[in-house]
Amino acid sequence: MNILTGNDLKTGDVIWWTGLDWSRLIKDAADVGDQGEAILHREEAARRVNSPYIIAGELTADGPRPGHIKDRVRALGPTVRPDLTLKPADPDAAEWVI
Repeated sequence: MNILTGNDLKTGDVIWWTGLDWSRLIKDAADVGDQGEAILHREEAARRVNSPYIIAGELTADGPRPGHIKDRVRALGPTVRPDLTLKPADPDAAEWVI
């Protein structure tokens, strides 16, 4: 299975080609077969996706699954949560001296 992925131009979100359009859900991804390069060039030229590329995957009972761990992590969605960001340093705290 060949899957087309890239990033949404407006939000930067990871998106997946569904066969008709783009989705933020890997479960909607369609096999592009040997048409991947043509779709990739058409969608990039139309400015609907940023940096699209084709990845190998497999169809499982839960839907498409990217073959490479990097793409599996991308498929899970954002890993940065605003509520876990670093807080400004406490001005009353002592400085570390090394």
